[in-house]
Amino acid sequence: MSVLNGSWRHDFITTNGIKLHYVTQGEGKLMLMLHGFPEFWYSWRHQLPEFAKDYKVVALDLRGYNESDKPQQLEAYNIKELRQDVAGVIAGLGYEKCILVGHDWGGAIAWNFAYHYPHKVEQLIVLNIPHPAKLMEGLRMPQQLLKSWYIFFFQLPFLPEWSIQSNDYQLIAEALQGMAIDKSSFSKEDIEAYKDAAAKRGALTAMVNYYRNIFQGLFLDSTKEMEALEIPTLMIWGENDAALSKELTDETEKYVKNLTIKYIPNCSHWVQQEQPQLVNEYMRDFLDNNSLLGDVYNDDSHL
Repeated sequence: MSVLNGSWRHDFITTNGIKLHYVTQGEGKLMLMLHGFPEFWYSWRHQLPEFAKDYKVVALDLRGYNESDKPQQLEAYNIKELRQDVAGVIAGLGYEKCILVGHDWGGAIAWNFAYHYPHKVEQLIVLNIPHPAKLMEGLRMPQQLLKSWYIFFFQLPFLPEWSIQSNDYQLIAEALQGMAIDKSSFSKEDIEAYKDAAAKRGALTAMVNYYRNIFQGLFLDSTKEMEALEIPTLMIWGENDAALSKELTDETEKYVKNLTIKYIPNCSHWVQQEQPQLVNEYMRDFLDNNSLLGDVYNDDSHL
């Protein structure tokens, strides 16, 4: 791997009936980071050391990914299970609440979790994932449907897994480096790390099963997410996202009362890896500006 840090610590936590792997650095209030597809904790390699200066940063391997357990049942990847994993991790680490950060699928889980457990989220940061109501709206539009073709492809049995692993997991490289505007954002070692994580036994089916549950779980479970969220929320968006249109961010303020949006031009879906310094700057500014709102939690956030 091209970015390693001797002060990172690998550990496991058992929650919601499964064992989850995570990497952690720093001490203080909890900042919990949730990765997307087809990634793992490593997608936060540029954020871990930066925010460990002030927080206990925990970058999770979501269930089914990398070193975390990989239940075989399709229903194990329903959004209800995913948000219960997050609740269990927060409690298991000895906290009552966290600053929740999510990208892509991790962002979808973060949105859902914030609505169902608002008392457990001090501040919410989502990267290149629209509000659930906007995503549902987008999937009714031909332009976004074309961008989201892979969601429907992933509903098929066996073929998605075969396609991803063929030719030495070439689709992983194409998804990451191929979609990036700045190709140098992903080194050869980075790509190999992602391939190795996806190649772990049972991981590919688990990863695709998130999508196989999307219509039965994520969208049917989103009626609560039509209400206005009161948690201070930062949305960071790489404008050259090949999978999700920038227009999906329009009118998000209808659903989030305290919203900050930062757009990053000439940047792909992999925003925190392609523009890490700018992402870190926007995150830190947001956290500093909202710190007064979070001061009430300082005394009881870590039990």
